[in-house]
Amino acid sequence: MSYTSLINKYTDVIKLNLTALTLALLITGCGGGNENGNRTQNSRFSGFGGSGFGGRTTSVETLPVTRQPIADQVRSFGTVKAQDIVAITPQVSNRITKLYVDLGDTVRQGQILAKIFDATFKDQLNQAKAQLAQSKIAIQRDSTQFARQKKLLESSAVSQAEYDNAFATYQNSLSQYQSAVASVTQAQENFNNTEVRSPVRGVVVSRTGAEGDVAGAGQALFEIANLVGYETRIYLPVQDWKAVKIGQPVNLRVSNEGEQSAKGVVSRKSPQLDATTGLGEIVITLTEIGSSIYPGVLTENVIDIVNKPRAIVVPRGALVEKVETVIEPESNTIQLDRTYSVFVSQGDSAVELRQLELGIEQGDKIEVVSGLQPGESIVITGQQGLQDGSRIRVASGSNFQAPEGQTVDRGNRGNRPGGGQAAQQAGNRQRRGGFGNMSEEDRAKLRQRMQNMSQEERRALMDSVRTANASGN
Repeated sequence: MSYTSLINKYTDVIKLNLTALTLALLITGCGGGNENGNRTQNSRFSGFGGSGFGGRTTSVETLPVTRQPIADQVRSFGTVKAQDIVAITPQVSNRITKLYVDLGDTVRQGQILAKIFDATFKDQLNQAKAQLAQSKIAIQRDSTQFARQKKLLESSAVSQAEYDNAFATYQNSLSQYQSAVASVTQAQENFNNTEVRSPVRGVVVSRTGAEGDVAGAGQALFEIANLVGYETRIYLPVQDWKAVKIGQPVNLRVSNEGEQSAKGVVSRKSPQLDATTGLGEIVITLTEIGSSIYPGVLTENVIDIVNKPRAIVVPRGALVEKVETVIEPESNTIQLDRTYSVFVSQGDSAVELRQLELGIEQGDKIEVVSGLQPGESIVITGQQGLQDGSRIRVASGSNFQAPEGQTVDRGNRGNRPGGGQAAQQAGNRQRRGGFGNMSEEDRAKLRQRMQNMSQEERRALMDSVRTANASGN
């Protein structure tokens, strides 16, 4: 029999078989009902090719439900700085002759930071001291004269006018003496201020002048960070700002580090929002610091609003979200109603769709308020094609990988029975038993005949031709 006749023969057989199969399926679909002609209600796990126990089985990965700690958190970034930064401003104006410290230097309280040219202030101090000495001499003379005039007035040896003049002279000398004392005090203060000293113990974080510059009164020459502690300030939107309370713990992490870098506490909170940005200021005082914490470093601040140490927690990826559109008749608006569920494993062979009530979130973890119990297993991978009651096969590791992701175990194939050269010869015989002995013309006719066939018809035709060739027909 030629290949052309063989192809025509098996094509007719395939069409006849497909027609019979279609008729059988139609008859089966019309059946399965009760005496009233309705489909039975207990069809959840029945049917042909469905998702119930009678349908296909889906490989899934499950995770036991456990209790874990979870927290509702507020996250924001801020810059660490010293709690107090003191600006050192010279009290006198003149040329800077010497600088004793630079950026980053640690200074003690009272240490000299800079020296200002003091010759002028020294002369002013000497002049004030000379005026004070003259005032002392004058007040001694006038006080003696006043005492003499007072005794003469008692004996009526002088007139009242002479006594009053002596009293006025004494009062004038006393005023000049007090003025001289004040001048000496001011001159001494100015002279002392030619040595710029640190009022606190800290670190020099800024310097604006250099030797030879003129230090201007009112212009900061140094800024010193007081080493009494560190703090950071963050600015939060209104909802987070309202949730943060004074005394709540804070964990800080430097932006380029994976581990926690410091701990702190919410110490102060602004009573109002910024009118321009609408943000509220929160001050965090650091209580424990690591080696990577220093002024100016950027940190992520995580504030725990609510802590639940033993909550039922599931991964976010296990949730199945359902969104329904709801029309509010009163406001004539469209709302989105979202519900969340998970597939719960039932005996590792089927799943149940369980609706959940969710609580707080933390990263990829979500608290389950109701709907799950510890010890149950939920599907965390492979749930996309599942329905309530679907059949499953619990798998993990390499068993759960897709075929293209699995590693083929090649082993010592050549050492197995029937391997090596014998296996190769068997493969050659199989290929010869297929289409290896067909001519090019017969192959072209076979391809042309298969163009208008369905996939099932093509598969049946190929199997028939392969069987016929192998038997030698």
